[in-house]
Amino acid sequence: MTCTAGVQAAFILSSIMTFFSGLLTLFISRLMWRSITKRQNIKGTGILLKLILSKIVSNKRFKSLHLHGMFRDRIEMLLSAQTIVGQVLVILVFVLSIGSLIIYFINSTDPVGSCSSYQDKTIPVDLTFNAFFSFYFGLKFLAASDKIKFWLEINSIVDTFTIPPTFISYYLKNNWLGLRFLRALRLLELPQILQILGAIETSNSVKFSKLLSIVLSTWFTAAGFIHLVENSGDPWLKDRNSQNISYFESIYLVMATTSTVGFGDVIAKTSLGRTFIMFFTLGSLILFANYVPEMVELFANKRKFTNAYEVLKGKKFIVVCGNITVDSVTAFLRNFLRHKSGEINTEIVFLGEVLPSLELETIFKCYMAYTTFVSGSALKWEDLRRVAVESAEACLIIANPLCNDSQVEDTSNIMRVLSIKNYSPNTRVIIQILQSHNKVFLPKIPSWSWTTGDNIICFAELKLGFIAQGCLVPGLCTFLTSLFVEENNKVCLKQSWQKHFLSSLKNKLLTQRLSDDFAGMTFPEVSRLCFVKMQLMLIAIEHKSVPSSYCGLLLNPPAQVKLHKNTLGFFIAESAKEVRRAFFYCATCHCDVYTPELIGKCSCKSKKHRHFTGKIRVKKSSTKEFCDTLMLDFLSGERPSMMTSNMSLAIRPFRYEDSDCLDSSSMFHRCKATPLDKVILKRTDKSKHEFRNHVVACIFGDAQSTLMGLRNFVMPLRTSNYTRQELKDIVFIGSLDYLKREWQFLRSFPQIYILPGSALYSGDLRAVNIEHCSMCAVLSSPSKSSGSQTLVDTETIMTTLNVGSLRISRSAWTPSEPEGISQYTGGCGGKSKFRRIPILTELKNPSNIHFIEQLGGMEGNLPGTSLHLSTSFSTGAVFSGSFLDSLLATAFYNYHVLEFLQMLVTGGTSSQMEQHLAKDKFYGPTDCSTTSMSGRTRCKLGLLHLNKTILSDIRPRETFGQVFCGSLDNFGILCLGLYRVIDEEEHNTDHKRFVITRPANEFKLLPSDLVFCAIPFNISCYKKGNTSYQGPNEIIDMIPLTSEAPTDINYPPVE
Repeated sequence: MTCTAGVQAAFILSSIMTFFSGLLTLFISRLMWRSITKRQNIKGTGILLKLILSKIVSNKRFKSLHLHGMFRDRIEMLLSAQTIVGQVLVILVFVLSIGSLIIYFINSTDPVGSCSSYQDKTIPVDLTFNAFFSFYFGLKFLAASDKIKFWLEINSIVDTFTIPPTFISYYLKNNWLGLRFLRALRLLELPQILQILGAIETSNSVKFSKLLSIVLSTWFTAAGFIHLVENSGDPWLKDRNSQNISYFESIYLVMATTSTVGFGDVIAKTSLGRTFIMFFTLGSLILFANYVPEMVELFANKRKFTNAYEVLKGKKFIVVCGNITVDSVTAFLRNFLRHKSGEINTEIVFLGEVLPSLELETIFKCYMAYTTFVSGSALKWEDLRRVAVESAEACLIIANPLCNDSQVEDTSNIMRVLSIKNYSPNTRVIIQILQSHNKVFLPKIPSWSWTTGDNIICFAELKLGFIAQGCLVPGLCTFLTSLFVEENNKVCLKQSWQKHFLSSLKNKLLTQRLSDDFAGMTFPEVSRLCFVKMQLMLIAIEHKSVPSSYCGLLLNPPAQVKLHKNTLGFFIAESAKEVRRAFFYCATCHCDVYTPELIGKCSCKSKKHRHFTGKIRVKKSSTKEFCDTLMLDFLSGERPSMMTSNMSLAIRPFRYEDSDCLDSSSMFHRCKATPLDKVILKRTDKSKHEFRNHVVACIFGDAQSTLMGLRNFVMPLRTSNYTRQELKDIVFIGSLDYLKREWQFLRSFPQIYILPGSALYSGDLRAVNIEHCSMCAVLSSPSKSSGSQTLVDTETIMTTLNVGSLRISRSAWTPSEPEGISQYTGGCGGKSKFRRIPILTELKNPSNIHFIEQLGGMEGNLPGTSLHLSTSFSTGAVFSGSFLDSLLATAFYNYHVLEFLQMLVTGGTSSQMEQHLAKDKFYGPTDCSTTSMSGRTRCKLGLLHLNKTILSDIRPRETFGQVFCGSLDNFGILCLGLYRVIDEEEHNTDHKRFVITRPANEFKLLPSDLVFCAIPFNISCYKKGNTSYQGPNEIIDMIPLTSEAPTDINYPPVE
């Protein structure tokens, strides 16, 4: 049956009139209510009018409150998706809307100009659906707080334009398609329905369903409008330009328009249709260009990165999780792949919680032979199963050192470890931790095992330990760091000192099992043999005590320690190929070989014959007997057996009263807990605290800042291998609110002071006698949010500028003050009348080094902006913990190197020592004096002058090899490197020095050179009978060893 124009107008006008009349009614109601409320407050109104208005308003208020309190809240709760009834209603409305849309699709096969009679069975069904929609619309209208806003919502517009025509059709007994296509807009609720049903959970699936619902609803709605206007024609032309087009053809036209193809086989002929197509084309460009590619990318990436990792038999792999970003992945891959360049047979499976960016995905493609990315979380067992973490060689967890909250970052990573260990207890885990106090939680995990390779890389502990070593021995921070940084071969150098420094960066810290032919020999004998015959620098060994089976790392152990079979040695060398010589060495085949390249696998028929056949003199005594022997040797002043020279040697006396001030491990100096008010300095009382030879630490933080763990900075400065008189005073300058929080961890260490203030103020710096300090350490501020990574070092850079601007007259030094400070910073006298204050600056962002370089006063700096190629780094004036990322790969390949590094920078602590101490505490106490002595016999690192210390007695001493052998033979001192003056007199007015790590055996020495050494505890480095000069550890500690330390009135005595 054909629908007349009047019938069609009735359907259209019913929707339009309903919408606009309702909107107008709501506006008038709101205006009337506002005017009544306003007139109620007008003064001077009549009594009668006031009573009427007050009565009307009061009645309306009562009704409104009653409706809001008893009915409206119930409706609102009923309709919310938080209740079961509300969820059912939401799902039911969506399903019925789709059903109504399907009925529209069915009816669209008939001509638009025809009206369906009530004999059509779909009409009563659609009428029932719309009756339910009317009921649901009324409930939501009553529950809405803002009626006008609700009326203008998309779902409300859909209802007002589709429900009224249904009732008109019941009245006219005819049904027309009209605007029923608007029901397609209900598809926008698809993501909410899927979430209620639990069909989607991840953010990607929610985003994909949202984009899909937008595209589908737009297509179906646009197609419905084209279908209506093209079949009806323009109203003013009375259907003369109409065309018969099906709904499917309308969808085809819309999709062709959206894709900007436009085949031309189906086109719009009406003016309304063409006008709509023009505007829809602009919108479709945005739709197709943004939404569709994003949907494809989500769908493709989901399938690409959610597949399980396929484990191949015989193929090794590791799992890396945590902070998976472009910077962290780039740094990790660079460090991991350079350890065994060309020999990598371990695949890296990255487990990331978010999909990789385009830049990160490009990196994975560049390293596709080694890497695989899987989307997931280490906190979920399902994701751990997909990456087969139980079959992995190890699971490495990367931390974000630039995060805003270190505590949250550490907690998240610890939870990842707990999840991994619960899923697979035997999986090896190596984790990066930012704060040292969070380390204690990891060994408490039941399946945590140090022996299987589980390890912790604590950024705060290592970073502050490096800086502390730089305060004890200038340049040592750079010396140790250079053993782990990557060498740059693309730098063109002009200055000779730059070539020496860059050449020394080739050396790394490596380990190798020593030949069994070294068993029974002393460490000095083996170290000298390796240096002379193999050109290898052996600096430490792993020594296993016989009774307790405790493996400890010993730096330059004394002659009383004999090497066992299968001893692990620590070398400073350029490549692993070189240190293999120490394993292949045969006393029979290589005794007359002095060419290192010829020392290889020998031709002995059996391993038995190539080993040392003499009597192996391994002292099988208990730990206590071993320590007693060392103690008797030290107390008696006996020199080791290899010291056969007639040179005078001062043996450092050991006093038992020092043992009373050590901790339970005898590794650190301790004192009775000191109240905070006893150590706080006042700027006005400078005359009462005349510090000399002290360490100034500039701290930035407030009451809300994350604790950086200053205990890790203090402990290396309070190691027990320094006597009590050699300890330097430590003065912290910073916010008192922050230092109060740190003090609970510092109060048991002696000679620590606090000056409330700021290092940005020169008055505070002079109040702590910074002109007489041995080193000024500028520590980076605790984690805080910053808009730019360049600005994270603002305070440290400004402080460096402030300290660097201070000039101290050389004539101001009194004879009683140490000349060693000038020895470190200058060392050659020089023409300058002023000297700079020695400073060590920490940078969070290494790219900020160019700000420090501008303050250095040196020209001709190393090219490039890399921190490790800067003059400030080469001279030991700057430090950045960015290189600590490389330790993750180092710990995986060789955890012994990490253990040794921790022992060096922290003052002797290591995971093995902590386990051993825990066992000692369990089994009972040990002898106090023995424990004290064994803890104090460690070597310490220092600087010795060639001409002003006992090294001057070595003859000849023209090359580094001669000094190395002479100091080891005569004094048991192990030489490691040089601290040389930069040879640019015109630019280097302050006589700055640069670090040379492990010089060649034939490297020529200069009279002004300082030598990095591992000095035995009982060796005093100044000449016997000459106390006018002391060695580098004494260079700054000029207090005679026989005198008592002066008592400061601001520091309480130790009871």
